[in-house]
Amino acid sequence: MTKAKITLSGESQKDLEGVVTQIKELTTTLGMKFSGPVRLPRKKLEISCRKTPCGDGSDTYEHWEKRISKRLVVVEGDEIKQILRVKVPSNVFIKIFIS
Repeated sequence: MTKAKITLSGESQKDLEGVVTQIKELTTTLGMKFSGPVRLPRKKLEISCRKTPCGDGSDTYEHWEKRISKRLVVVEGDEIKQILRVKVPSNVFIKIFIS
């Protein structure tokens, strides 16, 4: 039996959960073992800059934030290649480690 660790990352949690449910349904129909999803720590990307580019005026700043959520799924079975049939949105990134 081969074991695959799948990490999913993206901005939208709903899209991540949608991909996880697709993988879960596929593994149950094929009779493979499925464990997860494990929620990994969220990464926060923050940017702050001054509103006035010339430097005159009051010290006012703008803040932007981007949050990246991650999930970990472990699948064990013989037909790991069938997982590639899952439809993945464009804003979800997948890494598959096979051992």
